[in-house]
Amino acid sequence: MTEPRIYSVGELSRGIKNLLETSYREIWVEGEISGYKVYPSGHAYFDLKDETSSIASVLFKGFGGALKFEPQSGLLVRARGNVTAYDKTSKYQLMVKELQPAGIGPLQLAFEQLKKKLAGEGLFDQGRKRPIPALPQKIGVVTSPAGAAIRDILSILKRRYANLHIIIAPVKVQGEGSKEEIAQAIKDLNAGFPDIDVLLVGRGGGSIEDLWAFNEEIVARAIAGSKIPVISCVGHETDFTIADFVADLRAPTPSAAAELVVKSKEELAATIAGLERRLLQSLRIYYENLQGKFRRLVSSRPMVNPLVLLERPLQRLDQATEGLYDASSERLRRASEKLNLQTAKLNALSPLFPLRKGYAIVKDAKGKAVKTAATLAPGDRLSLQFSEGKAQAEVVDNGGAAADKPRAQKKGAGKAGPDQETLW
Repeated sequence: MTEPRIYSVGELSRGIKNLLETSYREIWVEGEISGYKVYPSGHAYFDLKDETSSIASVLFKGFGGALKFEPQSGLLVRARGNVTAYDKTSKYQLMVKELQPAGIGPLQLAFEQLKKKLAGEGLFDQGRKRPIPALPQKIGVVTSPAGAAIRDILSILKRRYANLHIIIAPVKVQGEGSKEEIAQAIKDLNAGFPDIDVLLVGRGGGSIEDLWAFNEEIVARAIAGSKIPVISCVGHETDFTIADFVADLRAPTPSAAAELVVKSKEELAATIAGLERRLLQSLRIYYENLQGKFRRLVSSRPMVNPLVLLERPLQRLDQATEGLYDASSERLRRASEKLNLQTAKLNALSPLFPLRKGYAIVKDAKGKAVKTAATLAPGDRLSLQFSEGKAQAEVVDNGGAAADKPRAQKKGAGKAGPDQETLW
């Protein structure tokens, strides 16, 4: 019986390495880039993946410099290279020599589609974003309780402002169920703690798959519907998620979010000291201006001799009085002339005016004016109105104007008394 060949670990590992390198040389592989990262050496490391599997890949600096586009996570590419293995760990990888873009990968495509949809609804508009309170007293944090993000946030908040009230909503931040937990935690904090000043929602860095929960529509709508202002803090500075676009403020990392949300005591003290200096300087300038005004006022001519304040008013009073007197005299003269003229016109129209020329007004016994002799008969009593005084008379003869009337003569006719006059 032939003894089986026994391989050492090293022999088997080297054999696998040789087999892979011999069997898979200059092959083309199509897949989506995930976790793309360039190290200081210039070499880039990433995974190529499809719906079922992934393979570790490396693009050395010499080959990467010849590319005409910038590789990034989410891109669907075709890679040419060799499969090799590192025999000390028996891990294989694809050594890429050439990359060609083959379109956008499914995750990146989903990202762009949701981004376009929510932007069309106005969820990214700057006008709907709310300011973050300058001095929050109560802060809510939605993140994993086991990740480095929560430790960094708590450490920075404690160092910068220790007497804050912090409420943590522990959630899964990747994998199945994570998007539902994140969205529900945001809603629960709004409902149960409406007095929270600001929410921090995020996690530490990772691949696009690790961060994908923050690219889900349910999370985006929970952030948009939050009545509490939200700061998103997902991944590293170069990572952007849908949550970043919807949130009121984006922080590049969880640590940066903690620094943004509160100012340190030293910063507050420096700000207060600066305001105090500005206030004192303003008060000093204001006081000096008042002093200058007071000195000028005290040394002014009216303060030295207050009577000068009356000189110009008295002069104006004299001028006004003189002008008023002149104007009044002139108006009085014109009014007097006008009155005399109207009086003369009135006198000329007066029925008494002719009496001054020797005429008289004759009235019968009933007080009616006698206009013609024909209305009189001998014996009628008459009243005579002269320019000065009155007299009584009796008609003796009307000149034949009423010959048919009997002549009447009263007792004592022919004798003139002091109150009567005989007319012939």
